[in-house]
Amino acid sequence: MSVLDFYRRPLRNLRISVTDRCNLRCRYCMPEAEYVWLPRRDLLTFEEISTLVDVFMELGVNKVRLTGGEPLLRRDLPELVSMLSAKPLKDLAMTTNGVLLAGHVEALKKAGLNRITVSLDTLRADRSKTLSQRATHPSVLKGIASVAPAGFTDTKIDTVALNGVNDDELIDLIEFGRTVPAEVRFIEYMDVGGATAWSPDLVLSRAEMLTRISAHYGPVTPLPNPDGAPADRFALPDGTTFGIVSSTTRPFCATCDRSRLTADGLWYLCLYAMEGVNLRDPLREGATKAELAELISGAWRARTDRGAVDRLAERDRMPFVPLTALKRDPHLEMHTRGG
Repeated sequence: MSVLDFYRRPLRNLRISVTDRCNLRCRYCMPEAEYVWLPRRDLLTFEEISTLVDVFMELGVNKVRLTGGEPLLRRDLPELVSMLSAKPLKDLAMTTNGVLLAGHVEALKKAGLNRITVSLDTLRADRSKTLSQRATHPSVLKGIASVAPAGFTDTKIDTVALNGVNDDELIDLIEFGRTVPAEVRFIEYMDVGGATAWSPDLVLSRAEMLTRISAHYGPVTPLPNPDGAPADRFALPDGTTFGIVSSTTRPFCATCDRSRLTADGLWYLCLYAMEGVNLRDPLREGATKAELAELISGAWRARTDRGAVDRLAERDRMPFVPLTALKRDPHLEMHTRGG
């Protein structure tokens, strides 16, 4: 069954945050000293997540990505992976900051995880400590090094490119990706959630990235994107590929098929959405799968979200959510809704 929204975008990709907690405090995501955490009693159990995934699959979802916070902080995560990998999904992936990855990678592979994406914003330990406010860079590199030996392929490295901060490492990161091996995806700095210090001056644009990369390697070739993935992919003259997620300067809202389920069961239809659909309470109150499917499909059919496009049209663009609003509602944070 294929459910289409107002703009005829299918419900296809589901990102599931398994915890809102994180062991880093990246300045572009979680810069504050203190946060309001979701009550543990409100978090979905693995069985509840599995049930909701069954319903989403009936409505067309065929790709699931586990996120956080940092997903490896959720105890016994391989158990959830085993439950989900038994389903006929096209892809089951996970995004992690890599700090704990080396200790879990073999169990995740055995449980049936298909792919891993690791966040890596810099190759420099001192710069990493400044960005993440933690001295965990060696553990991240160790985690990345453990992925291929565990049997994973099609690995991705996500880098938030910040003008004047790590923009001098584009080439170094591409070269590092060759050694993993992994495809590096550069992400424009977005003004969402905890990006309370966001400024247009900090955004390294897709156009500027391509200019710098082409100046070093020679002309790059755009690659097809049949699945409507968020990253525009390119090939260097020698065939090495990389991606750019240009949500800030060239939004992909027209083809966005992604939605996000928080760890406590709120379903967000857009990264910029201010409100989500509560799926936890109906589930715990005994709603049938058919009733849940009706709730989900109805919300998706009414979806008109084009958050990044709307933001791009604003004349005086400032951080999307002020700190006072974030403190009132932790669901507005990107570490809660899975980024």
